[in-house]
Amino acid sequence: MKRDGDLSTLTDGKLYRSSDMARLGCNDCEGCSACCKGMGNSVVLDPYDVWRLTRGVGVTFSEMVGKQVMLSVVDGLILPSLNMENQTGACPFLNGEGRCSIHAFRPGICRLFPLGRYYHDGGFSYVLMTGECKKENRSKIKIDKWLGETNLKAYEKFILQWKEILEETRKLLGETTDLETQKQISVSLLQKYYLAPCESDFLTEFGGRE
Repeated sequence: MKRDGDLSTLTDGKLYRSSDMARLGCNDCEGCSACCKGMGNSVVLDPYDVWRLTRGVGVTFSEMVGKQVMLSVVDGLILPSLNMENQTGACPFLNGEGRCSIHAFRPGICRLFPLGRYYHDGGFSYVLMTGECKKENRSKIKIDKWLGETNLKAYEKFILQWKEILEETRKLLGETTDLETQKQISVSLLQKYYLAPCESDFLTEFGGRE
C-alpha cells in the first residue's frame, strides 16, 4: 500500500481511478497461486475483511484467531492478519489444488493485488505495482471490475475512514509511554471495530460506530 507522498519506482508511475483500465487480467490466475504464498503477516485484515470472512466461512472472528487468523503488531497496533502455514508459507484458505477457497469474500489486499493505493489530497488513487504479479502479458481490465466490490464508492469511503481511525489511534499510542495504557488502546480498537456485531450492511453501519 502506498503512503502519502511516496510514489516509488516500484509502480508504473501512473495514477489510476477506479474507472480506468490497467493491465491486471490474468485469466483467473491460470492455476498460479504465487501471490498467496510467502506473504508473512502482510495480509492485514480491516474490519470489513473480517465481517465478510466470518459471514463467508461461517465462524466468528474469535474462532478464527490462532487458526486462519493471527494477531500481530503492525506499526504499533495489534491487528489481525491471515495466518500463513508454517511449513509452506501458504494462505490457510488455499485448497488442495492451490486455489482460493474464499475468493468471493477474500480480503481487500487480495482484491487489490497487484494494485496499491497512493494517498493524496484527502483521497487516494490506485497505482500498479510492477514486478509483483508473476503472470506475464496481462490483459487490460477496468479497475472497478477487478476489485469486484458491489458498492465501490461506499467501500472507498470506508478505506479512508479506516485509515483516519488507525492514524488517530497511533497518535494516542504516541502520547503515552505506559505499556498497559498502550495495550488498552489496541484492545479497545479490536473490541470496537472487529468484535462489535454488525447485522447486515457493514458499510452502512460502520459510520455509526465512530
